[in-house]
Amino acid sequence: MDQTVETDIPDWGTIGKPLFDKPDARALSRVGVVDVGSNSVRMVIFDGAARSPAYFYNEKVMCELGAGLSETGRLNPRGRERALAALRRFQHLAMDLDLPGLHVVATAAVREASDGPEFCDQVQAETGLQVAIIDGDEEARLSAQGVLLGWPGAYGLICDIGGSSMELAEIGGGQVGRRVTSPLGPLKLRDIKGGRRARKAHIKETMEDLRNQMGQQRDRLFLVGGSWRAFARLDMLRRGYPLNVLHEYRMTTKQVRETIKYIEKHDSEKLRAQAGVSSSRMALIPYAMDVLARLIRTFKPKDIAISSYGIREGLLYEQMPQEVRDRDPLIEASRFSEAKDARLPGFGSNLYDFVIPLFRSAPPSRVRLIKAACLLHDVSWRAHPDYRAEVCFDNVTRANLGGLKHSERVFIGLALQHRYRNKREGNRFSRLYELLDEKSQKQAEILGKAMRFGAMLWMHNDANMGQLKFFPKKRELELYLPESAAPLFSEVAEARFSALAAALKSQTRVIIRG
Repeated sequence: MDQTVETDIPDWGTIGKPLFDKPDARALSRVGVVDVGSNSVRMVIFDGAARSPAYFYNEKVMCELGAGLSETGRLNPRGRERALAALRRFQHLAMDLDLPGLHVVATAAVREASDGPEFCDQVQAETGLQVAIIDGDEEARLSAQGVLLGWPGAYGLICDIGGSSMELAEIGGGQVGRRVTSPLGPLKLRDIKGGRRARKAHIKETMEDLRNQMGQQRDRLFLVGGSWRAFARLDMLRRGYPLNVLHEYRMTTKQVRETIKYIEKHDSEKLRAQAGVSSSRMALIPYAMDVLARLIRTFKPKDIAISSYGIREGLLYEQMPQEVRDRDPLIEASRFSEAKDARLPGFGSNLYDFVIPLFRSAPPSRVRLIKAACLLHDVSWRAHPDYRAEVCFDNVTRANLGGLKHSERVFIGLALQHRYRNKREGNRFSRLYELLDEKSQKQAEILGKAMRFGAMLWMHNDANMGQLKFFPKKRELELYLPESAAPLFSEVAEARFSALAAALKSQTRVIIRG
C-alpha cells in the first residue's frame, strides 16, 4: 500500500531534487496517528510527500469522553464504550493497511479523569495499542508544531480548544515558545452553575491569568480545534464567502464580533444546517464563542487564521528531521504531485526557467507560486479536454495544501486554468476571482498563457527549450529558439505565443539560433 514515488531523474534543475527520494523522508510516507480527545476520537493516516502529507484516511467519532467530568471526576461511561469501539476499529484498519504502528495520544479528559489510567490499560489489553497521556504543556507544544507544519515561517499565538481544555502557545522563528493550558473547554464550561453570567465571569478571570503568563500577544492568532472550525463555517455563511476551505481562512476581530451577534440572533438549527455543522458540534458553539470573544478582547490580535493542522500534524512534525522541516510544504507537495501524475516528471523545472523572465520583479512570495504552478501544470492531463481547465482550478483551490493563503490558491488555480484555456469567462468559479486583486489576476493569466505556450516546446528534460526575454518599458517580447526546437514553433504554437504577447500588451520578435 506504500505509495512512495520513486524517480530516476538525476537533476531536477533550478527547483532541485525532491526530498521524498531520500530514505528519511520515505520513512514518513505513511504514518497513523490517533488523538483521544475530550470530545472526539480521531484517526488520521498521513500519506504522500513527507513535508506536506496528504490525508490518506481520516475518521472521527464524537465520543464526549469528557462529558460530566467536572461533576463525577470520571470519564463518561457511554463515551468510554464508544471510544473503545472506535480504537478497536482503528487498530484493525491499521493492521489491514500494514502500518508500522499507530501513535495514540490522549489529552485533557483522560489525563484528568480518575479512571483515565484504567481506560488506557483496557485499551492496551483489548487492542494492543499503547496510549500516551500527554500533559497540557505537551498538548500546547504539539498543536503549535502542527501549525508550523503548515506555515514554516508562522509567528503569533496558537489557541487550541478541545472539549475539556484550551491551550495557548507562542510561535516564531520556527520554534515554539511559552505555552500554557487552561480548563476553558466547552464541555467543562457547560457544567458551570449560574448560567451565562457565571460562565463569562469564570472565562474572564481565567483569561486574565493566561495573559499574565503569556504576556502581550498582538500578532496573528491561529485557531486550532473543531469548535473554532465550526465557528469559521458560520462566519463564512454570514459573509457569503466563496471558497469553502477552512485552512488559512482569515477573520478580523470585528468580523468575529459580528458573527457572534449573528449566531445569537438566528435559529441555531437553521444555521447548523446551512453551514454544514454537526448537531453535537453546534451544541458547543455558545460556550466556544464566549471564550473567543474574551480571547480577542484580552490579547487583541492583529488578525485571525483558522488552522486545520493541530496536534495530529504536530505528532508527524515531531518525527521529521530538520532538513524536512526546512522545506517549503507547497513546493514539496507540488513536486510529489508532478512525479506521481505528470507525463514528463521534471519538466516543470524547465518550464519555470522558461517563464520566469516574465516576472523578474516578482517578490519571493509570488515566485514560489510560479514554481508551484509550473510543477503542477501537467498533473491533470488525464481529465477530459473539455473539463481540464476546470479540474485544474478545482483541484488546486480545494486541495489539502499547506503554506497557502486563499488568495494564493486562487492565483495558482487561475494560472492553471489559463494553461488549458485561453479565456476564463463563463465558468462557475467567477466569484472566487474576487479573492485576487486585478493585478494578481492579470499576472495569473500571463503565467498561465506562458505555460500554455511553453508546453508546446516540450521535447525532453535535457532539451534546450529556448529563451524568453521581456522588455516591459518597450513592450517587446522576444523568443530565442535553437534550430533543434524551431520545428515545434508551428501554427498552434505561434498562436499561443501571440496570445501571451497580447496579455503582455507587447510586440513579438522570434530569433532562430543555429
